[in-house]
Amino acid sequence: MAGPLSRLRVLDLTRVLAGPWCTQMLADLGADVIKVERPRAGDDTRHWGPPWIRDADGEETGDSAYFTSANRNKRSIAIDLAAAQGQALVRELVAQSDILVENYKVGDLARYGLSYAELSELNPRLIYCSVTGYGQDGPYADRPGYDFIFQGEGGLMSITGDADDKPGGGPMKTSIAVTDVLTGLNAAIAILAAVESRHASGRGQHIDISLLDTVVNFGANQIASFFATGEIPRRWGNEHPNLTPYQSFATADGHIIVGCGNDGQYRRLCAVIGRDDLAADPRFLTMEGRNVNRRALQRELDPAMRAQTTHYWLEHLSESGVPYGPINNYKQVFEHPQVVHRGLRVDMPHARGGTIGMVRNPIRLSDTPVEYRLAPPLRGQHTDEILSAVLGKEATTISALRGAGVVESADPEGVARSPC
Repeated sequence: MAGPLSRLRVLDLTRVLAGPWCTQMLADLGADVIKVERPRAGDDTRHWGPPWIRDADGEETGDSAYFTSANRNKRSIAIDLAAAQGQALVRELVAQSDILVENYKVGDLARYGLSYAELSELNPRLIYCSVTGYGQDGPYADRPGYDFIFQGEGGLMSITGDADDKPGGGPMKTSIAVTDVLTGLNAAIAILAAVESRHASGRGQHIDISLLDTVVNFGANQIASFFATGEIPRRWGNEHPNLTPYQSFATADGHIIVGCGNDGQYRRLCAVIGRDDLAADPRFLTMEGRNVNRRALQRELDPAMRAQTTHYWLEHLSESGVPYGPINNYKQVFEHPQVVHRGLRVDMPHARGGTIGMVRNPIRLSDTPVEYRLAPPLRGQHTDEILSAVLGKEATTISALRGAGVVESADPEGVARSPC
């Protein structure tokens, strides 16, 4: 069956990660996503390498691995938005689209006649989603910014990393651009809500999604404690402020994570490690007591956990009912029996030959499953196809647009071309 969003067309004027993550989610769910890129440059992340994607002969294609993480199931058209003819082409595509997603600085697209106010006059059903750093209004609205900036400014780094009094302590960003990814997901949710609203109203609307709003919202469970007590949350490293023990432990040859969310799990952990005395210790009988006396408890648990290997603990905890797990690198992740069973690696054929390894979408739908239709495209790979099939342009017109530098196409070998 066709994907659940197969009746929707999305015009994707985004680049880097937050916007493309949103549009890839829509594309995975079946939407026809047309990615509009700059001629000669394309999406910024095409150049964020090494590593680079290689063709069937092992030669570098010029596209980074990073780019492929958020751009599958899309068609690419390269249009110069600074050219009046390019702006006209975008307006023609808007007339044939349901959704437009953009992450330009506030006001930039208005300079090209491509603001929501102007395009909604052309297509009143258009859902127009703007993804920015700080939102569409306010004293910081004009500022640019990347994920790292917002992890710091939005408070996430203040609670990430080890405490200042520990070796290596200090604020730490997450290795994944979590603000971008979450912003992309929020944008996708908002778009689907607007689609549902349009069923009743017949009209589209403007969606304002910002990275700052997203990362502050992401911290809600920590912020709730701050609102309740006035105490500023701090960094706990791999510990949990409300649960003990809920952390990583060093073993004889590595590390393991143990998470005790209630008193019963704690008692079972004590039994596995041969320390029933700790289960009966009045200081540690309740979660509150373990939190208050966490350092004393850790002094008892640490040597017990270091006495055996990670593999030993994985085996002995397996039937205990205590939540636990190893700390895997990504090689180990994709050797994990459950990851293998769930097929979380997907290999897709690249336009220049060879394959691209990608991570499977986590959404599982019983009747309309995610399909992996299109590998991440070359810049302008579908320019001629879109101009012809979607806008009805003749070959001579397309050639003239290419000759004027308004559009750029890529031939089957992936080489950008213009007419002879």
